[in-house]
Amino acid sequence: MVGLEVSPFVVASGNMAGRTDVTPLLMSDRVPTRFVNTLLRMVDDRGYDFSTILDDAGLDFDPLNKDDPAYRDEISAMQYSRIYQSVLSLLQDETFGTTGSELVAPGAFRMMCYCIISCRNLGQAIQRASEFYRTFFDERSQLYANFSDQFARVGYRTISREERPRVAVADGYGLSLWHRFFGWLCGRPLELKRVDFSGDTPERLEKYEELFGCPLYFNQVNDLLYFDSACLAWPLVHTEHSLREFLRTAPYQLLLMESNPQGRNLSAQVKAMIGHEFSEGFPGFETISRALNMSAPTLRRRLKREGTTFQQLKDEARCEAAKLCLDRPELSINEVALQMGFTDPSAFHRSFKKWTQLTPGQFRASRRARKS
Repeated sequence: MVGLEVSPFVVASGNMAGRTDVTPLLMSDRVPTRFVNTLLRMVDDRGYDFSTILDDAGLDFDPLNKDDPAYRDEISAMQYSRIYQSVLSLLQDETFGTTGSELVAPGAFRMMCYCIISCRNLGQAIQRASEFYRTFFDERSQLYANFSDQFARVGYRTISREERPRVAVADGYGLSLWHRFFGWLCGRPLELKRVDFSGDTPERLEKYEELFGCPLYFNQVNDLLYFDSACLAWPLVHTEHSLREFLRTAPYQLLLMESNPQGRNLSAQVKAMIGHEFSEGFPGFETISRALNMSAPTLRRRLKREGTTFQQLKDEARCEAAKLCLDRPELSINEVALQMGFTDPSAFHRSFKKWTQLTPGQFRASRRARKS
């Protein structure tokens, strides 16, 4: 699976066999360090050394060792996504074995994305995604979709469940990522009307209520998202270029994305849309405001209300991406500058020093000294 983007929905269905910490239930630009522990243990259990994975993600401590002097309780969403991508590529198992299907193949989610990215609207994209999984995978991996005049229902059928265990983190996380993915396709949050779960009420119900922001129903026939059918006519705002960036860093953009249309974390959503791939330029302010279905003055005003600006968000995204690239010894500083969209290396040096008070060379040297 090396060289292929991987699915951010690896825990979207099936039995997690006790793996409740594979991925965070609540999304933000910071992720609890403990959420990478299961990923790293899977690597360690198979006899691999995960130190290179940590280096590539820019982590200077062992998340499995709380006694490490450099240990931190949180890491960035991008660092989590880097570890996530590396582990899935190394293990060549897109699903972590969670769907129970012998037909799931590496790259399936990636190919599904390319099949739907040219769709006219969200409804067509969901139908095509459902058809894709129905064509290639067995029932345990299929995406169920049912549209009526009032509601669109999307989720998973329950094949057979003699006992109904409590709803697990995996159930909530899988549905939440599909919800956020649909919003990402359209460039704006999708308001949910209700969410059904086939399992019993979870122990930490308030976390699920916070995650979905709508009425939750348990012991239902299927695991389903409900939203207004009018949303099915929303056009897709992304292209193959922005899709490549999304897949390259998944699930980063979904972790940052605001899922509540009335939410106040607009800056995180804009930062996610800016991304971390700058070699071919930035998405413009007007492009992002259109994708968010608001005027440029409104977006500027709302970002100011959150204490930031578009330029600040661009600088933060660029700085974080530059730090990660500088942790890769195979890249020269000039190559990092080009990846950050700087045609003049000296401009990159000036900008990086403004962001961090260090030159790129000083930053790289300090990181190497800390690791040694």
